[in-house]
Amino acid sequence: MTTEQTNTTAEANLPNMSDTDSIESTQFLTFMVGEEYYGIDILKVREIRGWSDPTQIPNAPEYIRGVINLRGLIVPILDIRRRFRMDEIEFTAQTVVIVVNIAGRTVGIVVDGVSDVVDIAAEEVRAAPDFGTSIDANFLEGLASVNEHMVILLNADEILKSCELTKIDEIAETA
Repeated sequence: MTTEQTNTTAEANLPNMSDTDSIESTQFLTFMVGEEYYGIDILKVREIRGWSDPTQIPNAPEYIRGVINLRGLIVPILDIRRRFRMDEIEFTAQTVVIVVNIAGRTVGIVVDGVSDVVDIAAEEVRAAPDFGTSIDANFLEGLASVNEHMVILLNADEILKSCELTKIDEIAETA
C-alpha cells in the first residue's frame, strides 16, 4: 500500500467533525438532597468523601458546618440543606462531602448521596423557573431531564457570594 493510499484510508476512518461539533455536552456529577436531584459541573469536583464531623469554627455562618484538614489544606464544609433553607436530617452512611473548587477556593458540600456522572447536552438544559425564596435563582444554571428525573443544575461559583468567600477565607485562616 502506498503512502497516498494509507492517508486516504486513515482520513476515511476519521469522524466527521462537523457532525460532532454541534453536539456540545457537559458532564455533571448528580447527587441527591432530599427527594431532589442536583448536578454540578464535574470539572469543579475535586473528590468525594464520606461524612465525618468537621471541626466547628466560632462565628461561622450557620450553613458552614466547620472545617476539615484535607491533606494539609483547610476546607470549609458547606451544608447545602442549610444554604438552601431546607429541613435538616440525620446524616447516614450515604451522606457524603463533595469537595469542589468554587471561585478559586476549595469547599466541601454536604449532600444526602451521590448518584451518577451524566452527560447533558447544552440543548437539553432548560431555564430554571423562579423558585421564590427557597433557592436563589443565581445558584442555578438550569434544569435537565435525566433518566426520568428532573436534575437541578447548580452554578457552583454562585453558591457562595464574594462577601461569603471572604468570610470563608477568614475561617480557614483562623483554623
